[in-house]
Amino acid sequence: MKPFVVLPLLSLLLLGCNPTQTATSPSSAPANSSAQSSQSSDRQSQDKPIVITTVAPLTNIVSNIAGDRADVRGIVPEGTNSHTFEPRPSDGELIKQADLIIANGLQLEVPTLELAEAAKPKETKIYEVGTNTITQDQWIFDASFPKAGGKPNPHLWVNPKYAAAYAQQAADQLTALDPAGADYYAANLKSYLQRLDQLDQVTRKVVASIPPENRKLLTYHDSWAYWAREYGVYIIGAIQPSDFNEPSAQDVAKLIDQIRATQVPAIFGSEVFPSKVEEQIAREANVKTDNTSDDDLPGEGSANAMENTNPEHTYIGMMVENLRILAKNLGGDPSLVDSLETANIVGPTATAKAKP
Repeated sequence: MKPFVVLPLLSLLLLGCNPTQTATSPSSAPANSSAQSSQSSDRQSQDKPIVITTVAPLTNIVSNIAGDRADVRGIVPEGTNSHTFEPRPSDGELIKQADLIIANGLQLEVPTLELAEAAKPKETKIYEVGTNTITQDQWIFDASFPKAGGKPNPHLWVNPKYAAAYAQQAADQLTALDPAGADYYAANLKSYLQRLDQLDQVTRKVVASIPPENRKLLTYHDSWAYWAREYGVYIIGAIQPSDFNEPSAQDVAKLIDQIRATQVPAIFGSEVFPSKVEEQIAREANVKTDNTSDDDLPGEGSANAMENTNPEHTYIGMMVENLRILAKNLGGDPSLVDSLETANIVGPTATAKAKP
């Protein structure tokens, strides 16, 4: 695996998961050849490349960089288990039109990428931002992703530093696809990186506000490993086994003992993986429970920044809500996130500009 490297040209320019929600919806598949011809004509008149993405946070990050120069389509619905999501026939039809496919990689979207390899035009590139953000020696294996299984934890984007690397790589790939838009992508990237830097700074303040003895996380699905490594939070473990089933009675008993021994004040579930076992563990261990999200954006809206009208339905909005939940349940200061701007930097919500 190659570490992430910013293209020299871009560097010079810069120097100057709620089940009722759906992700950015691809256009409906044409009903007949006439509709297909019309769709092709529309695309040519727009003269915009079609960029396919997968999970909602990735779609939101990429579309903030692409703005109105590319048509970004996310195909993994929000509130869906992205590890096991099986793409639909309409996704295959969309992939046939793709000019670029940007995925997370690290074996997160295996069924989706298998379809992409089979359906995409020969010249269309598949680029994995996660795979190109960290090297293999930086992979994390844990309760949900044991080393014996061979698949590392793929949830890099929960760490704002890695989200910034995703944005930079998206700008690189969009510039390679559309060189005439280089200045535009660079300007969007600069603004978006400012927002992510603010998120990083506030995250450090929120963690610092949590009593040291409470800087521990026990989650249902282990999505927080790279975030915890960055911000000095200890991961107790995960409730969900690596096969995505519910834990056994023996596993539950061990987790309850572990919670009591470590005195973790709360456990954090997932809206993507609702679990009665989680509630049972919290009740028997006498701790609070709340839900965080790693790929389900808050409220209703579109993950595509150019379509979205909800300023909280963004990657940054998701992380701000997560910080509030963590701080509230671990004894920190939730109000520290109030200064953060959650809106996209492009599209209908782009009214507030990034702070200098």
